[in-house]
Amino acid sequence: MKITVVGTGYVGLVTGTCLSEVGNDVICFDTDANKIAMLQRGDIPIFEPGLQDMVKRNMQAGRLHFTDDIERATHFGTIQFIAVGTPPGEDGSADMQYVLSAARNIGRHMNDYKVVVDKSTVPVGTADAVRAAIAQELELRGVNTPFSVVSNPEFLKEGAAIDDFMRPGRIVLGCDDEQAALNMRALYAPFQRHHDRLILMDIRSAELTKYAANAMLATRISFMNELANLAEKLGADIEQVRRGIGSDPRIGYDFLYAGAGYGGSCFPKDVKALIHSAAQDAGIQLKVLQAVEAANQAQKHVLAGKVKAHFGNDLAGKHFALWGLAFKANTDDMREASSLSVIADLTAAGATITAYDPVATAAAQAVLGAQPGVAFATSATQALQGADALIIVTEWKEFRSPDFDHIKATLKQPVIFDGRNLYEPALVRAMGITYLAIGR
Repeated sequence: MKITVVGTGYVGLVTGTCLSEVGNDVICFDTDANKIAMLQRGDIPIFEPGLQDMVKRNMQAGRLHFTDDIERATHFGTIQFIAVGTPPGEDGSADMQYVLSAARNIGRHMNDYKVVVDKSTVPVGTADAVRAAIAQELELRGVNTPFSVVSNPEFLKEGAAIDDFMRPGRIVLGCDDEQAALNMRALYAPFQRHHDRLILMDIRSAELTKYAANAMLATRISFMNELANLAEKLGADIEQVRRGIGSDPRIGYDFLYAGAGYGGSCFPKDVKALIHSAAQDAGIQLKVLQAVEAANQAQKHVLAGKVKAHFGNDLAGKHFALWGLAFKANTDDMREASSLSVIADLTAAGATITAYDPVATAAAQAVLGAQPGVAFATSATQALQGADALIIVTEWKEFRSPDFDHIKATLKQPVIFDGRNLYEPALVRAMGITYLAIGR
């Protein structure tokens, strides 16, 4: 099939590349000429395991193309994915200007039947707005070219996006006409040969499903973080509690890990957008999600609070090693990363920091700029040099089994603040290291 993907960000690039991997002819469009030039060289603007090799392989096979020519892109694909950003506004709402701009461009240039697919995470009712925008452009041209609009939300985890796309747990499709449904079923047939994973529903339900899924996962995280803070006060161990409740099949183990708060491009944005949409469009206050958001914001300051509780509120003259900058492992995404809150809190108290991350250093430098008191190391061991204590913020694999003897010998004081509960407390403490984790 011939497919156009509008937007070469995280979702668009993964979607286009994976669709080309199974034999489709795909063209990806972006307005950023520099990004398109980078992609045409076989480089990619994000870190995602396995993605760059897949991009190069499908470019060489002639199945994957990149362009900044919107007319060419619109004429190319029968199926047109809209996978542009929906950044949060100051009030938490999703900014729809890029989605609607993409829709208008399709309407301006299409000359035969198109299936327009909302792949971006969008508020309920967006498909109606996309349909109206395309129809308006067609009317201005004086043509009556047929088209369909469907909702096909993405459920990709950063760091495991290729596996999520190639082996989906479910494919949600909001559709109100048979021709579009047949096209989409054919498109996704290679990804569900074992059994049918496609869940067909009305468009508005599909749009809400994406927000509901992320809001539910964010709720589990905030619940466990609050429970961890309680466990710490009561002398309980949140890891043992997690195993106890996770063994209940009604609950399960996923997303029950306490830590330094959630971040990234999805959970924070989507929780805020759903709260805003409910209030503005339906007059409903989502009190649970308001609490989830408030709890997460508070949790991002818990780790720095532990540092201050141990060393005192005035951290002038103290220097800390910080392991992990990205919001989670296997990505370089710094959006809403907990490390930013930790760094801000500690430097505001007078501390200096040397941070290390296996892949996110450049992204962190772009976000932080030349912030006084913050330096970056090229290895985890280098970050320890001259540090009073170690702070762990991201659960990278290389941090899971470190040389504790070396850590103890290198730090001025043998103290680890673990924001991801990577280690067994008794084991670390038996080595003579003060170990302060979350809820343990």
